[in-house]
Amino acid sequence: MTPHVRASLRALTAFFLVAVALVGPGCRRAVRPEVGGERTVEAGVPVGFGSEARDAPVVRWDFGDGSPPQQGARVSHAFPRAGTYPVRALEKDKDEVLASATVTVVPRPVLRAIPADAEVAVFFPQLRGNVEPLVGFFSRMMGEAQARQSLEEAPLLSLVLSDLRGEPRVVDPEEGVGFFSLPGFEGTVALLGVTETQAAVDAVVKELESGGARVVRREPEGTVRFQREGGEPLLLFPDRGYLYLVVPDSPEAGGMEEASGEIAKVQARAGGTDAAAVDAIRARIGGMSGPGLSEQPLLTELRPKVGAGNVHLFARAEGEDATGGIRGIWAAMRVEEGRADLEGWVASDKSLFAGKSGPGSELLGKAPAGPIAALMVSIPPEELAKLVFGAPGSERRERTLRRLKEEGFDAADAENLVGALRGDLTLLAYFDAAAFYRNFIRGNRRPEPRGTLLFQAGLVHSEPVLEWLTGRLEAREQPFEVTKGAGSTRLRTRVMEQPVEFTVTAERLMVHGGESLGARDMGDVGTALRERFGAHAFEPGHLSAMMDFGRLRAELDAPQEVPGVPAQQLPVARSLVGTLLDQLPPVELVFVDFAPEEGGGRFRARTVLRSR
Repeated sequence: MTPHVRASLRALTAFFLVAVALVGPGCRRAVRPEVGGERTVEAGVPVGFGSEARDAPVVRWDFGDGSPPQQGARVSHAFPRAGTYPVRALEKDKDEVLASATVTVVPRPVLRAIPADAEVAVFFPQLRGNVEPLVGFFSRMMGEAQARQSLEEAPLLSLVLSDLRGEPRVVDPEEGVGFFSLPGFEGTVALLGVTETQAAVDAVVKELESGGARVVRREPEGTVRFQREGGEPLLLFPDRGYLYLVVPDSPEAGGMEEASGEIAKVQARAGGTDAAAVDAIRARIGGMSGPGLSEQPLLTELRPKVGAGNVHLFARAEGEDATGGIRGIWAAMRVEEGRADLEGWVASDKSLFAGKSGPGSELLGKAPAGPIAALMVSIPPEELAKLVFGAPGSERRERTLRRLKEEGFDAADAENLVGALRGDLTLLAYFDAAAFYRNFIRGNRRPEPRGTLLFQAGLVHSEPVLEWLTGRLEAREQPFEVTKGAGSTRLRTRVMEQPVEFTVTAERLMVHGGESLGARDMGDVGTALRERFGAHAFEPGHLSAMMDFGRLRAELDAPQEVPGVPAQQLPVARSLVGTLLDQLPPVELVFVDFAPEEGGGRFRARTVLRSR
């Protein structure tokens, strides 16, 4: 190769290197920023945009949600609320769009914000459409002022109520609110979905300070430490779209030794174990990743057992319940205008009540019509003893027997009494308006209940029952008469000036207390109750109860005349009684029912309010 050719090649190589050196920075500026494709993210959860590569361009990021732009090659941003947002990467000093993508933001479900190992959780899936019915129901039941005062005492709920009052919104109506407990922590953690984090923090600080808590320290990222009047710490902090408040349980003062111990705890609490406990909770929540409680296996299994509701409860069994085969509880409460329905499921590894069903109620098959209250228990006798006292050898059984002894009952006699029962117990209560008004106007002039109680229990042994009844009457020095008949023994006495009669046969204990029911029609009360409440309520194998306050009000308002009561005094008494009743919660009806099913048991409850 000739010398001039080699020189030309060297010159060309040098020119190329210089050109690369000069043009290189311009080439790097031409690299498109990494916005990412279209995606769906959760509100409040930080999302990354751009790249950390060495040649990644520094650009200005516009997130399309009204927040200030950020500048950098790689940035992180949390969208505060649900929606669809155009994210653009712009030239640093220009509005030229280098890249863009659409981000769809959905509410972060409250269960994803609760740790997966939560032991108990009560939550609203979202605020919109769920909190309003519950507030309305309790406002009708308790009165608006008292209901709001009670609800505002719950951590963070004051923000929800402020939102309902139309005050500036800081909560996210599409996200939820809840309360949960965690293993190893004696206390409660409240959480609430928010859109304006700092405004929400400031509002909670103001609320807690007005309640006597003192701000100890404000920390970066919105964390605030408090100390309550008793010395216990509180910790408020935001995390991925939710605001959390950690509330340790207050110590319960016992004797002098416990009280002095609590003083020492309070003195050391500023940097002691309570402060460490709330910090540990924050660390656990901040370190969460994945679906949280939403995909917890037991919860996933139980959710199809119960319909949707405005507010839900999930609890995992602990202690004696867990060792007894109970695995957990899932329940939902639905609230409509003037009515609240609770449905729940108890999951169990073992067949509840040993897979057996108690006898049906003979009393419900033929009883006077129109009770204002009814109770039926139908479970096997050995399971009844466990229900009353607790399982043999359990702590609950020991506590129950110890309490009976403290109250003057012989524990062995009590166990023998329950062991004599067959497993079917029925109680019916009737109101006698005429007797009530006679006593109210001409008697002791006090609004004492007057009516009749009917009780019936099937027996496998009658002797322990008769011995127990006789012993209790004698111990109380209660006068009574004994009448023995063919196959039965009757004990007659008076309680609260009302006649009471106990009838004991080989198969049954019957109690009739109060006024005669001879004027009432006899009928199948059980069928009437099942038609009213459905789902096999008041049938064998069920524990069912109801209280009909509406019937009580109707019977009090019905009498136009009462023998022995002056006609001019009855309307005045009725008006006075009506005024007294109006001061009570306007509850029309309460109903509860529980029955075992395969794999657990189902419980239902209903409360109905009357129209004012």
